[in-house]
Amino acid sequence: MPHGPLRRSDLMEVDRARLAAPMQFDPIYLIIGAAVFVLLVVGFLFWKRGDPDDTVAIPRRPRSRISGLGGALRNAWGSGMGKGDWDSIEEVLLGADVGVVATTAVIEGVRRQGPETYEGAIELLGAGLKSQFETADRSLSLAASPAVILVVGVNGAGKTTTIAKLAHRFLHEGRSVVLGAGDTFRAAAADQLVTWGDRLDVRVVRGNEGADPGSVVFDTLAAARAAGADVVLIDTAGRLHGKKNLMAELEKIHRVASGGGEVAEVLLVLDATAGQNGLVQVREFATSVPLSGVVLTKLDGTARGGIVVAVEKELGVPVKFVGLGEAMEDLEVFDPNRFVDELLEQS
Repeated sequence: MPHGPLRRSDLMEVDRARLAAPMQFDPIYLIIGAAVFVLLVVGFLFWKRGDPDDTVAIPRRPRSRISGLGGALRNAWGSGMGKGDWDSIEEVLLGADVGVVATTAVIEGVRRQGPETYEGAIELLGAGLKSQFETADRSLSLAASPAVILVVGVNGAGKTTTIAKLAHRFLHEGRSVVLGAGDTFRAAAADQLVTWGDRLDVRVVRGNEGADPGSVVFDTLAAARAAGADVVLIDTAGRLHGKKNLMAELEKIHRVASGGGEVAEVLLVLDATAGQNGLVQVREFATSVPLSGVVLTKLDGTARGGIVVAVEKELGVPVKFVGLGEAMEDLEVFDPNRFVDELLEQS
């Protein structure tokens, strides 16, 4: 290239020469590019690993199946525990349907001991609630052959489902079962019991819609004795406890069921969400038939399960089973200590 100032033609000649020459790559750029690619791949893999659809859920601590009162009690707890705070705690317990008698006894007992912390108060409240339960026999009397169990209660309390759960329990204990569709007022009720009988593979005795319930009970007992069954579970109409004629019909059913021997159990199925109306139901049914126990249902969806305390404290009828869900296994023998512990949880 000549010396002197660069001309435009000279620059164009240089550019043409560069374009004509083969391209040269600096190795350092190849290394950097490869490193960036590797980092992108690794980042993508970690992102996919964290994708919720590709991970196994970490098991959480199971929640109490009985809605706890601990949170409400903590909100009612004041720093100095004055009269207003005790009134608030009393309102919480009454709102949970613990009942006036049991609530008053428990609150007075805790106040006398003067707890200084929330934890101490909860511990004393738990002990006080547990003391309200009698040492009742919560087992079922099944010595008779067959053992007759009459199941009563209002519409919607869960009688038919409870009967199915009890039958399932007896079958797993190796006992044979016969079901009696004593609710002849509604064909749907008998149909539902037949459906459960088919699922459990147990015999169901039913009559025509509107038939005499006493005759269905009589036929059920005859079939059970002929088959050598161990247990007879008899469903009844969901009677309104205020209807005297229907309660009289229930008395007749009990007399017929007792004709072949003593009725082993009369279980009242009680909806936990019924509140203080549940106490009225227990009182009314107890005037017509000798209640031997209560089955409390729908306890998994309510914080008002304190009705258990009221039933035992004020009426002296033991709670024998609690329903905690829809599955056949979700019928458990009532444990007062466990019940109170779960009732006072903060969940």
